[in-house]
Amino acid sequence: MEYVIVLFKDDRGLVIDGDTQGRTNQVLELERGTHTITIKAPPSDFRPEEKVTIILKGTTAISPKEVRYEKVEP
Repeated sequence: MEYVIVLFKDDRGLVIDGDTQGRTNQVLELERGTHTITIKAPPSDFRPEEKVTIILKGTTAISPKEVRYEKVEP
């Protein structure tokens, strides 16, 4: 297994590989390989707005891959 954490100011649901799963700011377990991640919207008050593609390989629960989203104020 591999590990990822999606960092964002607020607690939000995530869409990973097209399925709703997990929450921001929590370490998640995923299979090794390529994944697409975005924050569940609305509201769409985050950047980047598009899906982020990552490759998971060689991560651990204490050293997960970090994906950062920035909050955008309207």
